Amino acid sequence: MADQNEQSPASSTPPMSPALCWAEPPEGPALVLIDQTRLPAEEAELVCADVPALVRAIRTLAVRGAPLLGIAGAYGVALAAARGDDVASAAELLDRARPTAVNLGYGVRRAAGAYRDAVGKGADAEQAAAAVLAEARALHREDAEASGRMARHGLALLEELLPGGGGQRLLTHCNTGALVSGGEGTAFAVALGAHRKGRLRRLWVDETRPLLQGARLTAYEAARNGMPYSLLTDNAAGSLFAAGEVDAVLIGADRIAADGSVANKVGSYPLAVLAKYHHVPFIVVAPTTTVDLGTVDGTSIVVEQRPAAEVTEFTSPRAGSTGQGAGGLPVAPEGTPAYNPAFDVTPPELVTAIVTEEGVVSPVTGAGLAALCARSSQVTIS
Repeated sequence: MADQNEQSPASSTPPMSPALCWAEPPEGPALVLIDQTRLPAEEAELVCADVPALVRAIRTLAVRGAPLLGIAGAYGVALAAARGDDVASAAELLDRARPTAVNLGYGVRRAAGAYRDAVGKGADAEQAAAAVLAEARALHREDAEASGRMARHGLALLEELLPGGGGQRLLTHCNTGALVSGGEGTAFAVALGAHRKGRLRRLWVDETRPLLQGARLTAYEAARNGMPYSLLTDNAAGSLFAAGEVDAVLIGADRIAADGSVANKVGSYPLAVLAKYHHVPFIVVAPTTTVDLGTVDGTSIVVEQRPAAEVTEFTSPRAGSTGQGAGGLPVAPEGTPAYNPAFDVTPPELVTAIVTEEGVVSPVTGAGLAALCARSSQVTIS
């Protein structure tokens, strides 16, 4: 099948700014984010000078993606400590900002624990704040290192599953690149690694309804990296599988339960069903911080429900807009109710492999996942 409207842009753009960084301007410490609601129209910074501002950024998806939310949560606790705010209250606010992505709570708890340990050892306010910031920075570094290791494990797995040396046609969903990570991402980092080795024939990018993280963000990152990619509507994926144009599916995860069930951006589960039917590997790439051994199975995962307006209105990012709902155009009658889960859950029997920085689990079983997690100190227990 001939690729239509495909892109293979030259990689001549400068490196993207970090998705998140700590800053200490004269007016006081702040967390500086790339405002992802304004991409790809504008690469704009959003400065969060206190925890309520960061919570708003998390809820409006100005900052998003499981690993990056963990980093943001840790820095948020550091921000509260540096300002002299109530750290326990700030941690609680941050932990409740989004319910499904387990990394957010992990980062918050880790940073809050560092604060309590410092205070318990007699540290004054300034020393305790420094200890929390050091912990947040450590988590940031660890996530960047995990990204590189996941990419290597994922590339090795693709070589094993797709022998023959031909170009790989990979389908991805939502956004899993540098915009969600301290490094180059999770699933996207694997595809990027394949591209750098000359093994990527085509990256198929689901637009990812209703907020278009694939169209706005993954296509943006693919273009910046000079990757051969094509954008498709979510409901076109079935015809792509039927035409034999997909060699493997690569997605990220927001929470992985103890049995191997995977919560990811809504639309992931239908891809898993399609992949199973068409005998295509369905691979989840996520750090061990996304594994929640305290969540027994998929039915125990709390799935965030988003506002109906994200479905009943079409919102296009534009320069000067912030948050969701700015400039929305109605696409349904006024008052139409909408079912708008942010995530769906894929059962382990539909997952070919889970790739982490500690290695690969395949077949995906609770026992296999537990054994892998035993090698890591970063596993989350709710």
